[in-house]
Amino acid sequence: EVRIMRATKADQGQDKSFRVRDKDFHAASGTVKRPNQTFCVEVAIKRQGVAVRDSKNRAKGPIFFTHKEWKAFTDGVRNSEFDHK
Repeated sequence: EVRIMRATKADQGQDKSFRVRDKDFHAASGTVKRPNQTFCVEVAIKRQGVAVRDSKNRAKGPIFFTHKEWKAFTDGVRNSEFDHK
């Protein structure tokens, strides 16, 4: 069963950023490897939401998600919704 969860109209276009420090981030459990490339992200799960950043380019800063958006994404990963076929 595939459940599609979308951001509510109230969430769309809203600033979801919050204060996050380097010590709040932890490496995600898993990486994606392609020939000559490794992709890895760091995740900070806080009361205000979830921040994600590229571990190889921390200076770019994080992107922010609501907990509902993060759950929809991680559920999609677990259900193989993003696998190439």
